[in-house]
Amino acid sequence: MKSLYLRIYLTVVAVLLLFAAVSGWVFQRHLEQERVRVEGLVGDRTAAWGDLLQRALPGAEAPADEQAMAVRDWSQRLRLALALDDPAGQRIVATDLFLRRQAEEGARVASVKLDDGRTLWIVRPRLRPGGPVGGPGGPGGEPPGMPRREGRGGPHDELPLPFAPPGLPRGLGVVVFLSVLFAAVAAGAYPVVRRLTRRLESLKKGVERFGAGQLDHRVEVTGRDEVAAVAASFNHAAARVEALVQSNKSLLANASHELRSPLARMKMAVSMLDEVGPAQRAQLKREIETNVAELDALVEEVLLASRLDASEAVDRRERVDLLGLAAEEAARVEAEVDGPALQVQGDERLLRRALRNLLENARRYGGSEVKVEIARVAAGAELRVCDRGPGVPEAYRERIFEPFYRLPGHAEQAGGVGLGLSLVRQIAQRHGGSVRCEARPGGGSVFVFSLPLA
Repeated sequence: MKSLYLRIYLTVVAVLLLFAAVSGWVFQRHLEQERVRVEGLVGDRTAAWGDLLQRALPGAEAPADEQAMAVRDWSQRLRLALALDDPAGQRIVATDLFLRRQAEEGARVASVKLDDGRTLWIVRPRLRPGGPVGGPGGPGGEPPGMPRREGRGGPHDELPLPFAPPGLPRGLGVVVFLSVLFAAVAAGAYPVVRRLTRRLESLKKGVERFGAGQLDHRVEVTGRDEVAAVAASFNHAAARVEALVQSNKSLLANASHELRSPLARMKMAVSMLDEVGPAQRAQLKREIETNVAELDALVEEVLLASRLDASEAVDRRERVDLLGLAAEEAARVEAEVDGPALQVQGDERLLRRALRNLLENARRYGGSEVKVEIARVAAGAELRVCDRGPGVPEAYRERIFEPFYRLPGHAEQAGGVGLGLSLVRQIAQRHGGSVRCEARPGGGSVFVFSLPLA
């Protein structure tokens, strides 16, 4: 489970790293495009200022003081950092603003060569991303068509990041921002991933405890996601397995008890075969054959009950003529059949077994007067097996469908109840139906077997 936790967390981290790398590349490209755009605007404006000042300043033949005074005047008017060199390269004047700005880190100084040989120096304004270029005037105020002049920029000629602390080297602001973003998302993803894997670990421990034999153990279901669905499915499956195991244990215990009676009778009959005459020997053989048949029927019922316990629905479905099926089985016990022809959907073999068990139970306890009635009801079809036996007290009408349950006073009766009625209920439930026991008017019992119509 730790490896799963690490895989999930490392996947989240890898996705974040990829996102940060792609975002940084896209953002850096955007900054570069913006820098080029603004650099072009600044270059055009610098050229326009140079042309303006060339027209406004005194000529090169004017006294140096007059030229210096004019440069200071235009520096104040335009709020520009200006300096002027004569044709020989000697500095005529440098304004105080020029000296201060030139001393700043990352100052970008542009030179404009005037027509008379003098050189005008202008400290470019700082770049502001996404906005107009700083300085006097506004966008479009410079004369059009002015050529861009190259300046003496440095490695810091770039747009400052609006979210980065001032003074960071080139690109470091992006790295800092993405690093903080990555750390925040990674820290936020940790408890989410840990909670998910913790629930999976709890589910794993629950499965291990169940596999170790604690069939009553269930896992906690929290949330509404796929993990909760898996936990709920496990609990459902665990409950089903526990019920099957308990049912098989009970079935095995009861079957073992039921096997003792015919085995004991067979043992006694076999031991008496050599001690009795021919007539009694024939009777003992018939009794042995009866007990063998009873054992065979009991084993068959146990196997069928186990198969029905292992499935929640029938394996195959086909259209079954309920009236024809009832007529065939009723003929075996000489019972009457009455009702319309109805079609149901199900396993004919299992439905035949259920009807046969009901008829044999009615003949065993209800005497010779057994009747089968078929009727259409709102919910489907009803098959009613009626007898004139002693009836079943209301308090026991549900318990008689339990495996190997016997009514009080019937414990020693040959044949017993066994699994017959329990199988009838299982077959009915697997077909989406039900079975119940009712009192018959005039005495006796009515077993109502309900099925949905085809």
